[in-house]
Amino acid sequence: MLPKPTKRWTPHLWASWKPFGLGEQYPNNYWEVFRAIWQNRDQLSYAWNILNQGVCDGCALGTTGMKDWTLDGLHVCNVRLRLLRMNTMPALDPTVLTDVESLRTKSSAELREMGRLPYPMLRQKGDKGFRRISWSEALEAIATHIHTTPRDRLGCYITSRGTVNETYYAVQKAVRSMGCNNIDNAARICHSPSTAALKTTLGAGATTCSYKDWIGTDLLVFIGSNVANNQPVTVKYLHWAKKAGTRIVVINPYREPGMERYWVPSIPESALFGTKFAEDFFLINVGGDIAFLNGTLKHLIEQGWIDQAFCDRHTTGLADLKAILDAQSWEELERWSGASREEMLSFAEMVGKAQKAVFVWSMGITQHECGEDNVRAIINLALTKGFVGREGCGLMPIRGHSGVQGGAEMGCYATVLPGGKPITPENATRLSEQWGFEVPTTAGLTATEMIHAAADGKLDVLCSIGGNFLEVLPDPAYVQQALERVPLRVHLDIVCSSQMLIDPADTVILLPATTRYEIPGGVTETSTERRVIFSPEIPGPRIGEARPEWQVFTELAQRVWEMDGDWVVNGQSSVVNGQPSVVNGQPSVVNGQSSIVNRQSSVVSGGCSNPSSLSLQPFFTTTQAIREEIAQVIPQYAGIQHLKEAGDQFQYGGSHLCFGWNFATADGKAHFTPLSLPQRELPEGYFRVTTRRGKQFNSMVQAKKDMITGAFRDAIYMSHADAEALGLTEGDRIRLTNEQGQFEGRVFLATLKPGNLQVHWPEGNGLLDRSKRSQEGVPDYNAIVQLESINKHHKAS
Repeated sequence: MLPKPTKRWTPHLWASWKPFGLGEQYPNNYWEVFRAIWQNRDQLSYAWNILNQGVCDGCALGTTGMKDWTLDGLHVCNVRLRLLRMNTMPALDPTVLTDVESLRTKSSAELREMGRLPYPMLRQKGDKGFRRISWSEALEAIATHIHTTPRDRLGCYITSRGTVNETYYAVQKAVRSMGCNNIDNAARICHSPSTAALKTTLGAGATTCSYKDWIGTDLLVFIGSNVANNQPVTVKYLHWAKKAGTRIVVINPYREPGMERYWVPSIPESALFGTKFAEDFFLINVGGDIAFLNGTLKHLIEQGWIDQAFCDRHTTGLADLKAILDAQSWEELERWSGASREEMLSFAEMVGKAQKAVFVWSMGITQHECGEDNVRAIINLALTKGFVGREGCGLMPIRGHSGVQGGAEMGCYATVLPGGKPITPENATRLSEQWGFEVPTTAGLTATEMIHAAADGKLDVLCSIGGNFLEVLPDPAYVQQALERVPLRVHLDIVCSSQMLIDPADTVILLPATTRYEIPGGVTETSTERRVIFSPEIPGPRIGEARPEWQVFTELAQRVWEMDGDWVVNGQSSVVNGQPSVVNGQPSVVNGQSSIVNRQSSVVSGGCSNPSSLSLQPFFTTTQAIREEIAQVIPQYAGIQHLKEAGDQFQYGGSHLCFGWNFATADGKAHFTPLSLPQRELPEGYFRVTTRRGKQFNSMVQAKKDMITGAFRDAIYMSHADAEALGLTEGDRIRLTNEQGQFEGRVFLATLKPGNLQVHWPEGNGLLDRSKRSQEGVPDYNAIVQLESINKHHKAS
């Protein structure tokens, strides 16, 4: 059993003796509540019902209403409060889109604030802006383009903003029914390295533990992860972890203030005096993670602090790991990590003394060329002590968005099928037999590959459900040029975004989407801890002609099937003389609305030869039907079909994957990985720079100032030592340049490893090299730059 948190007040954990942290730099969460009330004053009842009944559409902690399964009490954070208006705002006036030139000066925040997209809109080459069209006209135009396009020139991308399992599953099935695997989602550029590394080493592709394991474990380590900023509800977990005696350690280039201390508004003791979180920070170079962790491992092995019995019985590859560590000198490890041998020893002692530990990481680990190996380095460290498959132990790639965990698991991925199965002829054949149409057997285009294909003139149709390639990918100028070459772009979204305003090569179509709370029949999401949670439809106002994304793609696929002439129902074509036929007494398409096809009727040419043996529907009419099929196709999601009311949930795989040290690998053992050191030379006078998040959710910037750090969006985080050496002071204007581009900003002095800089994302994306990607196709959000002073005397306001 893990130790329980003490209930008495503990002054030695207080961040400050000043009541409410007066004068300290931290978010005013109470003000966020009043701000949300004022901003949603026209829909207060609806806003309250969303908060009180819906599953949070912010980060992937998975609060249902304002409660969760980790701690008692109410949980609501400023990220969720800032997102609330996306669900309650009225529709925009469609006439504002008739001239896009006037909109190009607006920021993304200003575009969102115009209101919700209410109707389908069309813009063709030479048009000044968009005009309203019907759903039937929009879908017919899209289907016609797809029908006349080679399917390898079709791409579809889904963001993770509030996206639900039902949407992921139905959309990927629709895209595959149209003949390609070019379907990808936001998990690709977040945690695909984590999934790949976990699968190859442990046989498990997701977080192995639960949030409860944070509270009372001996050691809680955050590597390249800033949960105080990105998953604010977790600061409550950190508070109670400290009260239970957990030691919190952070490994990062920057001493994140929110990870050092925080004033948790819903806990009286912390609200008054704050809570000190991380006792130890190990500052390393950008990209120095493997070197630091290898040095830690070298110490652990040399000192005999590993669990040799566990390693002998349940792992393989330790000897190879030892060999490569022996070949790495301390001089190399110190040089590339930026940390000293003594610092690595200090951390190794903490790991060695701990009986239980949880390791948490995020984009600071995965968004590198060596992202997969970064994750394997963490896994190596955890395996030396058997910190997996038991209480208080685990490996957690923490998710930043509420819908992202289910994306790849639903098969909404260019490189895997539902259930995370790789795309092989055998797996595709098995799925073809279940679905009744031929599933493509070759991997599709990933998100970044779609943009490269577009730039090369090899993509004819690009459908984007949410997201904004222009603001999330490296080299925005290149991305814009690529999007300008796509003959048909389709943007299915809640609000207007900057990528919608890019001039069409031929045609751009905007389609209005519903929020997760507006979808009839309710929906589900999967949290970071693998908890599948039901979120009901919330009665309230509805926007124009907005439709659920899954429904749109269902009907689109039906139309394409009809045009292709491949839709066969009980051996009879469903298209007769160009008109949809009647199936079981119901027309396949009625007034632009999808209808059900009988459960034993979908056969595509080249697919299953025995339609009467099929038990699954080709397309869907309800979210409940989607959940029933998910339960049949994806074994770990069996039980999703029973989720029907607010609060219904289950945690697939139980509280711990690999429980009892049972690993789902071919040999039943966990695998150590020998890792070489990434060696990216830093020329004299150059700096490493990485991108960071401020007051934002994904690319949605919510404020110009980050209240945790006090930095504005143009801040260039710099160490005091570097500023002194360069003769710079706080607020001086400087310019960062490299072969990719430049970024101008102001010096922001921070506790940062010298030789390293940080800039906000997406503002700094022009410095990033689009050609640098990890094995799983994740862009490298880091760069090497030169620095020059612009105006030393121009100070920040």
